Order: sequence, then structure tokens, then C-alpha cells
Amino acid sequence: MAYGRSSRLQAVGGTGTPIAAVEPLALKILVAGGFGVGKTTLVGAVSEIRPLRTEERLSEAGAPVDDTSGVPGKHTTTVAMDFGRITLREDLVLYLFGTPGQDRFWFLWDELAQGALGAVVLADTRRLEDCFAAVDYFERRGIPFLVAVNCFDGAQRHPAPTVRAALDLDPHVPLVLCDARSRDSVKEVLAGVVEHALVRRPSARR
Repeated sequence: MAYGRSSRLQAVGGTGTPIAAVEPLALKILVAGGFGVGKTTLVGAVSEIRPLRTEERLSEAGAPVDDTSGVPGKHTTTVAMDFGRITLREDLVLYLFGTPGQDRFWFLWDELAQGALGAVVLADTRRLEDCFAAVDYFERRGIPFLVAVNCFDGAQRHPAPTVRAALDLDPHVPLVLCDARSRDSVKEVLAGVVEHALVRRPSARR
């Protein structure tokens, strides 16, 4: 799925003459990370449309492969993707695709990654190893990404340099703290990943 300039929109002034043309740039951003890290929450917190969700209840059949340690209140899981949309500016629209977190659904990632400008990797410091696979995926494919540490209630806070060292991130990869439940916090994360991706991919500028 390719993204770029949408249809030209034209504003008309009081005299009936066109006064400005706005060509919204549509960008695709992935939201990835481990199981139960808050991807669905993040997309839902910021989407200006009713988010599309493909959640199913956890079952006994999936118990051997769905590790719910550290997320005792987790009763559902994303089996395909989450989808939402947010307009950051009148000329910039982001389409958000949340990836499934469990290993058995990773075959979907290549499809979701097609045409993506960049990605947000959500991390939980209580289960930091769960986001290693997402970091590795985007590094190997050269997709610009930002790591956002989701600050869960009651979770111990660690300095950003400590988390960066634990993830062995390259110096150019941004790392920020966020609250996936907060619209304002998520908007800052998304603005950050767009800025980072455009710096890493100058050809994506319009």
C-alpha cells in the first residue's frame, strides 16, 4: 500500500476566488513491540476515527505460547493489526498500523511494513527483552524507528541512557518516555518519529 499526496483540496475566500491549496501528505507509521506493551492503547488514544481492532480473547489453547507474565490483566490479543488515523497538521495525515506482538503472528509484519515511512517501538522496562525482536526487525530492514518507553503505573523508572544501553541502540535512534493512554503524549511520539524518519530518509520529503 503506497502513501503520498492525497487529492488536492482548495479553499475559497469571500470573493469566490481560491485563497490557498492544501495537499495533505499521507504517511504510514507502524506501531510495534512486545505482547501487552500498549500498542492497541496507543493507537486508540490518538486516532481521530474509530480505530479498527482485530482483538480476540486469550484462550487455554494459546496459553503455552502467550506469555502473560507481567501483564496479569491482559485478556485479549491482537491477531492481525490495529488501524487508526490522526491529522497532525492540515497538510499531514498519519495512518497508524499496530502490529501483533506474539511470535506466531510475525509473518504479517512484512505485509504491514510495505510503504511505511517509519515505526514506533513500544517498550516496557519490566519486560524489556520483549521489544528486542521489533528493534532487530527495523534495523535489518533499514526502516527508521523510535523507541518509546511506555511508563506503566507502578513500574520502576529508569534513566533513558540505561534503557538505551540495555537495548544496545545505535546513537541516532531516538528514545523517549511516553504514556500510551495520553493523546498529547502519543502525538509527541508520532511527531518525533516522523521528524526522525524524514531526516533518515530525505527522499521522503515533499
